[in-house]
Amino acid sequence: MENAIYATLTRQAGLMREMHVVANNIANISTTGFRREGVVFSEFVRAIPDVPSLSMARASPRVVDLQPGELIQTGGTFDMAIEGEGFLLIDTPEGERLTRAGHFTPGPDGVLVNPDGYALLDAGGTPVAIPPGASGLSLARDGTLSAAGEPLALIGLWQPVDPLSLRHQQGTYFSADATEPIEPGAGSALLQGWLENSNVNPVAEIARMIEVQRAYELGQGLLDREDQRIRGVIQTLGR
Repeated sequence: MENAIYATLTRQAGLMREMHVVANNIANISTTGFRREGVVFSEFVRAIPDVPSLSMARASPRVVDLQPGELIQTGGTFDMAIEGEGFLLIDTPEGERLTRAGHFTPGPDGVLVNPDGYALLDAGGTPVAIPPGASGLSLARDGTLSAAGEPLALIGLWQPVDPLSLRHQQGTYFSADATEPIEPGAGSALLQGWLENSNVNPVAEIARMIEVQRAYELGQGLLDREDQRIRGVIQTLGR
């Protein structure tokens, strides 16, 4: 019956991983641009001739929920939210990263940076800069940033070529094997003076946390009973 222990242990490890993911979702309920994550369980079956098959559970890497979050109006000149699909492109020390968090401020050199100090990139991959003394700043739905009616930059919207290649890096940053720009008017737009809230549903996540905790406790109970059974067999045979 050792197989029962091995199968339960793989399930317990997956449940623990899912608990960490759920806890991280709950911790980021109020994080601007945060994308909810989930874990997918799969089953591996080992089949050997003349030997009973053995099933093992496996928790696959985190899956990103791309459903949009609630849009909150801030009135900030450099706050921007994405209506529809796509991501903004940020230049970080680890390379270019995708994000839905659209809070920016001009740095000392006029480049728009997020709270981490990373520059916002335009549709051509160049940092977006605001000239000194610029006034009447406005952002069109197609991403055109203008000052007093004169275009300054075209802020790009990007998406992964393969949605399954989207990988969470840290905070609200994601990387992908390859990205491509979204053409203006293709169902996505930028809104000035708005931010997108986290897409985490707190009630659903807390309910899921309770379910995972109960499932883990049931698995632990099975392991304890199996351990007692094996100890009893060993003690009986040892007499």
